[in-house]
Amino acid sequence: MRRRKTAVAAGCCLAFLLGTLLNVLFIPGSEHPPPPREGAPPSPPGAPLYPPEEDGGGRAALERQIRERYEEVLRYRQHRAAGRRPLRPRERRLMDLAPPRTSAEQPGLRGRAAAAGPRAGASAELSLEPPLLGCRDIRNVSGVQYLGSGYTKAVYKAVLNRTLAVALKAVDFGGHDIARCVRQFSTLGDCYRLAAYKIVKEMILLQRLRHANVLQLYGYCYQDSNDIPDTLTTITELGSPLEMIQLLQTSWEDRFRICLSLVRLLHYLAHSPLGSVTLLDFRPRQFVIVDGELKVTDLDDASIEESSCTSNSDCFMEFPARNFTLPCSVEGRCQSMNEKRNLYNAYRFFFTYLLPHSAPSSLKPLLDKIVNATGELHWGIDETAAQLERVLDLYKSGEYLQNTTRTPKAEYRRVPEAFIPDENYRCWPSYHHKGCLLSVFDVNEAIEICDSYSQCKAFVLTNQTTWTGRQLVFFKMASNHIMPDPDKITYVKVTD
Repeated sequence: MRRRKTAVAAGCCLAFLLGTLLNVLFIPGSEHPPPPREGAPPSPPGAPLYPPEEDGGGRAALERQIRERYEEVLRYRQHRAAGRRPLRPRERRLMDLAPPRTSAEQPGLRGRAAAAGPRAGASAELSLEPPLLGCRDIRNVSGVQYLGSGYTKAVYKAVLNRTLAVALKAVDFGGHDIARCVRQFSTLGDCYRLAAYKIVKEMILLQRLRHANVLQLYGYCYQDSNDIPDTLTTITELGSPLEMIQLLQTSWEDRFRICLSLVRLLHYLAHSPLGSVTLLDFRPRQFVIVDGELKVTDLDDASIEESSCTSNSDCFMEFPARNFTLPCSVEGRCQSMNEKRNLYNAYRFFFTYLLPHSAPSSLKPLLDKIVNATGELHWGIDETAAQLERVLDLYKSGEYLQNTTRTPKAEYRRVPEAFIPDENYRCWPSYHHKGCLLSVFDVNEAIEICDSYSQCKAFVLTNQTTWTGRQLVFFKMASNHIMPDPDKITYVKVTD
């Protein structure tokens, strides 16, 4: 009996998974749903061109939720932060565009993305010709792999045209949102509409919030699935899940990059085209890593709503370990609440774990100051971003080494165009799991590091650099076997 129950449960889980996978991929469909009315977002399947009318009872409650979701999407689509110029007609958003060209007619995605630069700002917010992919592109995918799911969406990895790896997102028919709604209202079609509006909202935000640390939206597809017409799949940039335990084992330089990426993102969100954006569901799982940079991937729970207030007591922010009360402005809004909520979450999920540990000793006072100031919310995002950029400048320029004693304890013999293939020992943190591979600003810092390790008897300068331009160096426990290599320089300790 127990085996039979286990088999039934496993079959149900497999059915949900296959249903969602079919929703994402293999059922033919058209590139777009029926055209929406002017200025409106695309409607999920079965949605009317205008907001639904309430008709009483339980049905009315569901229609009210759909109406609220619909109006929320409209607000994000139409909202413009105060002080920004109106959009010119040709600065249209994703859903206003004509049907996309085929992938063969479009410029390469990677080239277009790179042209925006690593610090793209306001000039890149509105792409005049977004590099759209559509249904015809995801019909010929390979390497489909289920990555995970949350309350609303399921995410898959896929390879398009055997070259471009992407993430596909769709409503999870076996997910919490759909299951709860169907139990309550017994109507899969309308429950899908309710859930799909969250994906539409995320699409609009990915299109409007164009930044180096926001995941890129490549396109979307409407197709029939599970007896529901025009189900929606989005096609986005693919990133690696953020694993905090793995991050804690990486070099300080890479952990600092994650924190810097996050602060640059939060600075942008505080001054975005939509106004100040807060991430209500702020957890590490909402972010991914792309080429070493942190990017936010889930925006369906983002908000631009500023809390209204009549007194400071209305501006209360509660966290598990701390509470804060912010000032109530004369306009009746809690001052910088969206910004401060993001910043404190960055402190409690990222800064405390990633910033201070194993940092260069001369940078620790400044890093401790940053961690303490954000933990107490003494600084806003502008000051926090400025201080982290200062740390980056000190680190890249080597200025952080000026106050340290750099008198070598030993003498070293320089051996050009040579390397030591073996004789490795382990150190932490290291860029190589079987050896001691660290980054240095110059040869003097490499000598200082080798002097600090009792087992270090030599080191090899490679021609590889990190994201800050620092040189990677292998530290060795002996120099018995030296081999020629035109791209490396070896330093051998001759006296202790």
